[in-house]
Amino acid sequence: MKLISWNVNGIRACLKKGFMDFFEQEDADIFCLQETKIQEEQIPFELEGYYQYWNFAEKKGYSGTAVFSKKEPLNVIYGLGIEEHDQEGRVITLEFEDFYLLTVYTPNSQRGLARLEYRMNWEDEFLKFLKNLEKSKPVILCGDLNVAHTEIDLKNPKTNRKNAGFSDEERAKFSRLLENGFIDTFRYFYPDKTGAYTWWSYMFNARANNAGWRIDYFCVSEVLKGKLQDAMIYSDVLGSDHCPVGLKIDL
Repeated sequence: MKLISWNVNGIRACLKKGFMDFFEQEDADIFCLQETKIQEEQIPFELEGYYQYWNFAEKKGYSGTAVFSKKEPLNVIYGLGIEEHDQEGRVITLEFEDFYLLTVYTPNSQRGLARLEYRMNWEDEFLKFLKNLEKSKPVILCGDLNVAHTEIDLKNPKTNRKNAGFSDEERAKFSRLLENGFIDTFRYFYPDKTGAYTWWSYMFNARANNAGWRIDYFCVSEVLKGKLQDAMIYSDVLGSDHCPVGLKIDL
């Protein structure tokens, strides 16, 4: 089974930059998007052979997620069921017979960590949501988690130590996710690989110089460890300031 996740930084813009070429070439069983930046009346395509699920932010041109699945899920949950956290279209959960699949676009802590307090509360509620799902079946979580976990996960750790995405507080929350029985699948397969990034600033020729961050993930419940086959970063795929990431798993 092949799963793909991509922060497209605006699906309409990404469509003009080769989105469909990649989508069709990879032929994933489940394809997840973050930062779609559209409303319901703007859904830009029909995808033959896929069920489509979208979660829109109340604010136009902002946030939003989507999941396209070849198999119809048993159930779909939008958001966390908490009004404070469900206005930005950040989470979609698909329930299948043997697992849950979640796509998430984690809130950015913003310049000067202006939104860090909100982000910390989000992290706590999101982990509770995951652990509650796990009571009935294993979880596959993917998306833009807006954190580079360790120094190996970004090009310039020293100068970014107190910046959004690499603050001690955000990194500690990701550590807590792992301590709660989730596996960072890319590091499971490639524990020491350097230069493996999924996001690059549009400034300073960051992508050409591979001065990036690994902030897009597939994480799975520990019980699925024996079913993991490979984790991928499609760093040569353009169309967004993020590149797609993937997971192959025997389900």
